[in-house]
Amino acid sequence: MIAVTGIEELLFELANALRIPVFTAAIAALAFVLFDLGAFVVELTRRRRHDRRERVEEATASARQALAADDAPAAQRALMPLASSAQMADTLVNLVTAHDQPGIDDRRAKALADFDLTSLRKLERSRMLVRFGPALGLMGTLIPLSPALEGLAEGNVAQLSENLRAAFSVTVIGLLIGAVAFSISLVRDRLYAQDLSDLEYVVAGLDPPEARP
Repeated sequence: MIAVTGIEELLFELANALRIPVFTAAIAALAFVLFDLGAFVVELTRRRRHDRRERVEEATASARQALAADDAPAAQRALMPLASSAQMADTLVNLVTAHDQPGIDDRRAKALADFDLTSLRKLERSRMLVRFGPALGLMGTLIPLSPALEGLAEGNVAQLSENLRAAFSVTVIGLLIGAVAFSISLVRDRLYAQDLSDLEYVVAGLDPPEARP
């Protein structure tokens, strides 16, 4: 019985020791998701252009004509309006640079694969917060409950109120982090898929029709 009581006390102390780290992590996660939300809004603002398909076709045709005249800088300038992010701009430059290089198909495939991996890495941060936020909220809820129940048993209403307030506050923050991160990752997944589709169209349209298989 004494051993069981000692283990329970040890577990209580360990859980209580995590109180400050969990609260700090929740605040840090909230700050990060708000920063990511701001970057996401800026990203959406840059993408608010009409007739995307028409722009892709026109830019690709202009770049193809410039490459036919051996003017790679002009081809890059023609494609830059399609860039909705820094990594997409870099990929477009790499696609044009690979035009007169040996192993053009492999180089283009590598550029597209690198863009896809970069997009996935960016999505991973939001997807992690989708799980990380509610997990922190749950931990931040359960940790103060033990002191709250202890205060209830001792008739200490102030201790009970303080711990319950902290528990519910962290719960709200954790759910907010998860909801915002889920929304960002959901929309970004679609946007990056559209970017990859545009890049694949550019790859297919850079070569003149007679040079295509």
